[in-house]
Amino acid sequence: MIYKFRAILDAEEDIFRDIAIEKEATLEDLHNAIVNAFGFDGTEMAAFYTCDESWTQDQEIPLFDTGDVPGETRIMNDFILEDNLDKYETKIIYVYDFFNMWTFLVELAAIEEKEDGQTYPSLLFSHGEIPTTAQDKSFEAELTNDFNDDYDEDDLDMLEGDDGIEDYGFEENWN
Repeated sequence: MIYKFRAILDAEEDIFRDIAIEKEATLEDLHNAIVNAFGFDGTEMAAFYTCDESWTQDQEIPLFDTGDVPGETRIMNDFILEDNLDKYETKIIYVYDFFNMWTFLVELAAIEEKEDGQTYPSLLFSHGEIPTTAQDKSFEAELTNDFNDDYDEDDLDMLEGDDGIEDYGFEENWN
């Protein structure tokens, strides 16, 4: 069976690629297909994120194990597509290049029979040109809502010493 995905770049204009890939492929294979479809060089870090129907980001699935204990983190190559995405779980978020934050909404659009003579993964359709830079992400609204709810000056008491002077605890350990 073949999984057909649509990878949509999170941008103001409609920019997407339709990709066909075998159901036995890994998330790393899908990562490589997306990188190739959008013309990236593939040298940057990347991760997939599980999500719900509303695209709310959940568990990170990185390209490489960057955890403190080697082997503790499951990486893209550990996830087989058919074991993690199906007709009930169709959405996943993909982020390429954490400095530029190219963000893609990736959705399983169809599960079909394999076509004879076709090689996979394959780019089925391309729409829109990728911009030269990623869209700026604004987190200001989220931060404003999180910190303005009940903030007052007493919230900073933890930074002051007994004499009311901010010392951040450095004095006793300062060399």
